[in-house]
Amino acid sequence: MTLRRTGFGILLLTLASVSAMAQGGDPPSRVARLNYLSGPVSFRPGSVDDWSTASLNYPMTNGDHLWVDAGGRAEIHVGSTAVRMDSSTALSILNLDDAVAQFSLTEGTIEVRVRNLLEGDTYEVDTPNASIVLSRPGDYRISAHGDDNATLATVRSGEADIRAGDADTPLSAGQSIQLTGQDTVSQEITPVLMQDAFDQWCQTRDRRENGSISARYVPREMIGYEDLDQYGVWRDDPRYGAVWVPTGVPAGWAPYHYGHWAWVDPWGWTWIDDAPWGFAPFHYGRWAFAGDTWVWVPGRMDAAVGAIRIRPVYAPALVAFVGGPGFAVGIGVGGGGAGMAAWFALGPGEVYRPAYHVSDMYVRNINVVHVTNVAVINNVNVTYVNQSVRGAVMVVPHDAFVQSRRVSEVAVVVPREQIMRAQVVGSTAQMAPVRESVMGHPMGAGVVVHAPPQRFAERQVVVAHQPPPPPVSFASKEQALRANGGRPLDAGQINTLRRSEPARNPMVRTPSAPSHGGAPSGGGAPRVDQARPAVNRPPNNDRPSSARPQTTPQPGQPSPARPNEARPSETRPATPRPAEAKPAEVRPNEARPSTPRPAEVKPAETRPAESHPAPAAQHDEKKAPPPKRSNEPTKKK
Repeated sequence: MTLRRTGFGILLLTLASVSAMAQGGDPPSRVARLNYLSGPVSFRPGSVDDWSTASLNYPMTNGDHLWVDAGGRAEIHVGSTAVRMDSSTALSILNLDDAVAQFSLTEGTIEVRVRNLLEGDTYEVDTPNASIVLSRPGDYRISAHGDDNATLATVRSGEADIRAGDADTPLSAGQSIQLTGQDTVSQEITPVLMQDAFDQWCQTRDRRENGSISARYVPREMIGYEDLDQYGVWRDDPRYGAVWVPTGVPAGWAPYHYGHWAWVDPWGWTWIDDAPWGFAPFHYGRWAFAGDTWVWVPGRMDAAVGAIRIRPVYAPALVAFVGGPGFAVGIGVGGGGAGMAAWFALGPGEVYRPAYHVSDMYVRNINVVHVTNVAVINNVNVTYVNQSVRGAVMVVPHDAFVQSRRVSEVAVVVPREQIMRAQVVGSTAQMAPVRESVMGHPMGAGVVVHAPPQRFAERQVVVAHQPPPPPVSFASKEQALRANGGRPLDAGQINTLRRSEPARNPMVRTPSAPSHGGAPSGGGAPRVDQARPAVNRPPNNDRPSSARPQTTPQPGQPSPARPNEARPSETRPATPRPAEAKPAEVRPNEARPSTPRPAEVKPAETRPAESHPAPAAQHDEKKAPPPKRSNEPTKKK
């Protein structure tokens, strides 16, 4: 099977333009996909205070929260990196952009499998008493028990930097560290502890991804690649090269027909597919009707120079919406309660022009693997091949669209000749979202929502890097979105609303500097917002863990020094300093004390859904003791 490869010039264009995209105010090129759910798992968007049942394939970004209740498990993907959550775990996203993936873990246990770490990338997990920066590709397990101010971090492979209290401690492969306390944090370094059922489940998930056939055809940074093997087959097409064909779909199936629409900032209207494989084929690539079946064409995204690949640019939905006076059902998209929305999948070679605010560089990058000719990208006189395919266009009423109802259940039948006369009106529905749009499901569905205990959302977390402020609430944006014709607001509009709404910024205070590494104790700028030298090492994705030093110190003994890194002469881990009086609270844009320490962030308040409250006592009874794990094997019940 032959794959069509991208030219070297295209690759350079894509890599060199990442910083230009960021400077132009473009949205991130990646999201976190909720790709596995088992048991009770709940979700809260960053712009609302209500919890709902989590939806598979939902794209998560800054400010979003997940709660895995007792008996549940979940997994999210950020590119090739998997973050797996055990039961009774509260996780939220503090920052997710093209270079940073920063998570808040206020309770429970996660496992992070980092496959690739390019120079400048940062993966950070923040708990109530420690900030853990994952410095190399590897396997990491982190537990937090905020009631006891306890964190347990384990590095099975890779390397991490632990920032807690006034100490900055490296943690190598084959080590665990127990941290207790908050302002004064005690440390105990031990060998890696014995695996339990959660570790074994994580390894099973890893083996599934390790053997992925689809990784031969698309880069692992394409979110959702790992689910294609089980639900489809790859074949070579003489026109499009390597294509993927879904199997087990119902008769008459067409792309973007089985799922629902949700409003996800900053992209706006976003397709959430029902299929377990329904992420990569609906946020990357194009669809073609070849012979008698639909095939997904990923495009020329396998180009590589050394170990560096193009990072595919995420799109909320690669479709064209239609309407206009020639549509007999009056599909004036955005025409109010009586209006309709209709769309079809873009075909190979067709340009996607986002409705959200982007730079010209962003438009080139999101299309470059399908359309390399800038003149074609700028050409608006296009005949869309899939509009003429029988059954390709889906039509739904306005209310069903904005209330996130399942499209296959509310579709309207429209004569084919009228669909052919309809005009392409853009890449999004010009309909203003409502609260159901943000929640991603109709209100009053009668589903029991398992919201986390309130105290989990109120806990502060220690951060090594300053995250952006939480999203502006949907209540503050709703009127502006209606006035904007349903299109996403630009950065200027968001900043105006942020200034007028009640403060939602996290509370920040700066403890003292670490005893070694990082900012000098004598003063200087706060550690937050500073670049970390450890993160900016060259990529080391192909280096086996066995090549790294595996020496495991006994508790209370110094950790081994890393190559090319100066180490102070004192015994490691650093002895915590006596407790100090807490400095005055410092908010963003205010003067900081001259002696910086890692900051602590308090996420925006989270309130359980009023219709289905989750009493704290119920969760307390199920809560495990502080996460200092035993070396004894897990006993079977």
